[in-house]
Amino acid sequence: MSSHPVAGTVASLMPRAKEELAALVAFRSVADFDQFPRSESEGAARWIADALSAEGFQDVALLDTPDGTQSVYGYLPGPAGAKTVLLYAHYDVQPPLDEAGWTTPPFELTERDGRWYGRGAADCKGGVIMHLLALRALKANGGVPVHVKVIAEGSEEMGTGGLERYAEAHPELLEADTIVIGDAGNFRVGLPTVTSTLRGMTLVRVSVDTLAGNLHSGQFGGAAPDALAALIRALDSLRAEDGSTTVDGLAPDTSWDGLQYDEEQFRRDAKVLDGVELIGSGTVADRIWARPAVTVLGIDCPPVVGATPSVQASARALVSLRVPPGVDAAEATKLLQAHLEAHTPWGARVRTEQIGQGQAFRADTTSPAYQAMADAMAVAYPGQEMQYAGQGGSIPLCNTLAALYPRAEILLIGLSEPEAQIHAVNESVSPEELERLSVAEALFLRNYAAS
Repeated sequence: MSSHPVAGTVASLMPRAKEELAALVAFRSVADFDQFPRSESEGAARWIADALSAEGFQDVALLDTPDGTQSVYGYLPGPAGAKTVLLYAHYDVQPPLDEAGWTTPPFELTERDGRWYGRGAADCKGGVIMHLLALRALKANGGVPVHVKVIAEGSEEMGTGGLERYAEAHPELLEADTIVIGDAGNFRVGLPTVTSTLRGMTLVRVSVDTLAGNLHSGQFGGAAPDALAALIRALDSLRAEDGSTTVDGLAPDTSWDGLQYDEEQFRRDAKVLDGVELIGSGTVADRIWARPAVTVLGIDCPPVVGATPSVQASARALVSLRVPPGVDAAEATKLLQAHLEAHTPWGARVRTEQIGQGQAFRADTTSPAYQAMADAMAVAYPGQEMQYAGQGGSIPLCNTLAALYPRAEILLIGLSEPEAQIHAVNESVSPEELERLSVAEALFLRNYAAS
C-alpha cells in the first residue's frame, strides 16, 4: 500500500468503514416490493442521507423517482470556481437467491478468509462507503478541492429506470464536469482498472399458449400441442450449436481489441465445472464484452415436485439480452421479439413484452479525467499501471448521463472484481480493494482539480 498521507488516513478509517458497511448491508434493500418490504429500502436511503448530512453535505434529499423508489442526493460545495464531480453508487441489491446456499447470513456482514461477506458488500453498498472514505481522507488532508455531488440510486438492479427518468426531468440536478460511477470493478484484485465499455441490455417476457386448459398426457399427449415444449423450442433457437447467441438480424461476431481475459482464468473465475465447455466462439473478451449474449432468466412451468401427467396449455419465460456498444438496445429488443415470435413452432400463440432496457456505453479514455485517474491509481497501487477493460453488465444510467451532459467525462471504477461474486450467493468485498480504491478516488479528485 502507498505511503502517501491520504493512504494513511484511509487506513485509519477502515475499522469505521467496516462498521458502516455492516450497518448498510443489514438493510434488505431489494427494490422488488412484492418480495421485500419497502421499509428496508427506505431505511437504507435514510442511512445514506444521514451519512451525507454528517459529512457537511447540503441539499440532502430523498428523491421520489417515477418507479416508486428513492434515490439519495447531496451536494458538498468546494472552493469558488472549482470543478464539479458527481459520485454515483446504488444501495439497492439483488435478492439473496437461496439463503441456505450462503455460508453466513446474506444480510449480516461477516469477515472470513480476509474478505467481508454480505449481499451488496461489493455491489454496490461498498461503493457508497468508498465515496465516503475518499471524501473523509481529503477533508483530513487539506480539504475537498472540487464541488461534489453524490447520488445513490435505489433501483439500479431492477432496471426500472426511476433515476434515469428523474434526471431527465431535472437535468440541472446531476450536472457535473466529471462523473465517477462506483459500480464497476478491477479486472482482478490488485490490478487497477477503469471500465471503458458496458453492454446494454433488454428484458423480454415471452408467453406461449396452445390449449384452453391443461390436458391428460396419456389421453391427449402426442397430438395436443404442448406450450412448454413450444417455448423450449423457441428459447433453444436463440443459441447456435456452440452456444453462441443467434438473434436474427443481430451481428454475432464483433471483437474486443483491449485487455484480454485468459480462458483458464475465466474458467476459474466463473467456477466452471471440470469437463464442461465454455460457450461461444472468439476470445473470452469478445464473448463477454463485445458480443450479444442471451440468458434465460426464468421459466414459469410446473415444478418437478408435485407435477401431474399433463400437457401444458401455457408457459412463459423471462429472457435477457446483453448487447455491445454500437447496438441500439431498442432495436435489439425488436429483433429479439421478432425472433421469438418467428421461431415459436406449431402456430402456438406467442406474446412478447419488453419489461426493461438500458443502452450500451463507451467512454472517452483520452480525456483529462482519465489521466488524473491513471496518476491516482499509480499511487494507490504502486508498481501497477491502470488498465482499460469492458464489462458485460449494464448500467443504464451511464447513457442517460452521457446524453444529458455530453461534455462530462465519465469514469467507471468499483469493487466488483471476479472474486466478489456479485449477484451470486456468498457475495463479498476485498477490504484491501476498498482501501486502495478509496485512496485512488481521493487522489483523483485532487489531481482532477489541478488539471
